[in-house]
Amino acid sequence: MKYTRFIVCGDSYSEGMSDEIVDGKYRGWADRVADVLAAQDPDFTYANLAIRGKLLPQVIEDQLPVALYFVTGPETLLSFHAGANDALRPGYDAQLAGKRYADAVRKAAASGATVMLFTVLEDPGNKGKTAKIWTERFGQFNKSVREVGAEVGAIVHDANNESFFQDNRFLAFDRLHLNADGHFRVAQAVLERLGYPFDAAWRTPLAPQTMAYKLVRKASTIPWFFSFALPWIIRRIRGKSSGDGRSAKYPTPTAWPRLDF
Repeated sequence: MKYTRFIVCGDSYSEGMSDEIVDGKYRGWADRVADVLAAQDPDFTYANLAIRGKLLPQVIEDQLPVALYFVTGPETLLSFHAGANDALRPGYDAQLAGKRYADAVRKAAASGATVMLFTVLEDPGNKGKTAKIWTERFGQFNKSVREVGAEVGAIVHDANNESFFQDNRFLAFDRLHLNADGHFRVAQAVLERLGYPFDAAWRTPLAPQTMAYKLVRKASTIPWFFSFALPWIIRRIRGKSSGDGRSAKYPTPTAWPRLDF
């Protein structure tokens, strides 16, 4: 299948945080994929509706209807990834979230688009109570992704199949979002799965972490807490989100620049 349109729904992962910034916007894995798809078709268009901090109901209610309006058939690749922010909140209801997610994916598939889904890394390589909760919640989330993906025939990208993604050097300083190398690797994994030109180097693990790196990371914990963790906690207390007041970076199908790869 060659895709003439690529539409993206989701949160910060799909918006592209914290990749390099191009024209004032995070580039992200989706933009990188669009670069290659556009190089194969002069009529290719790309829309990215993802906004950081959005919860599953917000993506379903605000983004999915817009995305479905732009679907033209199976040649439209529709990426849907939402629910990770919900799983990080207190009082998370995995059963309710799973039902909402599955219903949304069924609706996306019914549009005739080729649907693409993502799991979340269940084992980020950390220890402790927080890591245990993370593994349990995202294990449940991923089960829902895999089940409905198989049901509707979606393309499912499973980060858990590549253990080297546990390397925290693929994360930005906030220790949550992918950095440029992380976004590059996700993009190449997607392109390989879609049958487009890709860089096979994405599968190459990084060299073993040095002691110097481990010491620097440990020393950066306090700056990280005050720069990212504490503001996140304050936003939760106030009922605010990092995406409040933000709009999608490419809200309608856009003729995308064709780059040489």
